[in-house]
Amino acid sequence: MIETRELVHRYGDTPAVDGISLSIPDGEFVLLAGPNGSGKSTLVRHFNGLLEPDEGEVLVDGTPVTDDLVAARTRVGMVFQQPRDGFVSATVGADVAFGPENLGLDHDEIDRRVETALRAVNMEKRRDERIDELSGGERERVAIAGALAMEPDHLVLDEPFTGLDAPARESVVEQLRNLKESGTGVVLVTHDLRDTFGLADRIVALADGGVAVDAAPEDARDRLPDLGIRVPPREETTPR
Repeated sequence: MIETRELVHRYGDTPAVDGISLSIPDGEFVLLAGPNGSGKSTLVRHFNGLLEPDEGEVLVDGTPVTDDLVAARTRVGMVFQQPRDGFVSATVGADVAFGPENLGLDHDEIDRRVETALRAVNMEKRRDERIDELSGGERERVAIAGALAMEPDHLVLDEPFTGLDAPARESVVEQLRNLKESGTGVVLVTHDLRDTFGLADRIVALADGGVAVDAAPEDARDRLPDLGIRVPPREETTPR
């Protein structure tokens, strides 16, 4: 479980996250929505200690993140808005192996994790390819694989569809669907819910650094457009 308690984070004198208390159970698929500047990215960067609170605290499985950064970063995988920001190696396989190697795992375990993670994103035959020669959608899938190789309880993705064309978006959505079915918790940061609304167990919408909506998708739907969040139209049914 990820839990924030009265979390506050400021940039200068301006609070980007202002007193948020939130619990995200294992296995839950959460859409964290909101317009630009609402505090989404700042919030999730506290989940594994990339940012430290100015006030309040963040816990992963009951342990404060600041007490055990390694445990938090093992349990909460992060995929950034621009995948290239997280790449550390030239080839697909080497980059996905980087996290497990830093856990001090033996070679066989590292190899198993890399193979499993790449298979999960349909990139198992691309292990030796250079990342700089991949398309945007393929890079996003490699970034997801790198996070999955840590075998996290939760995977956090920050605006993963930015700059992707329609086929690439569909491919990433399919990987997210597979993760949901496998029981991996997902926190997806977005301002546009049209591709992922049907995957969500819960929608948390932020506004001005606070939680404006926290509800099941259909209960949240009508409240989201007023916050600048795009939702898919309801399917029209034809009377029989």
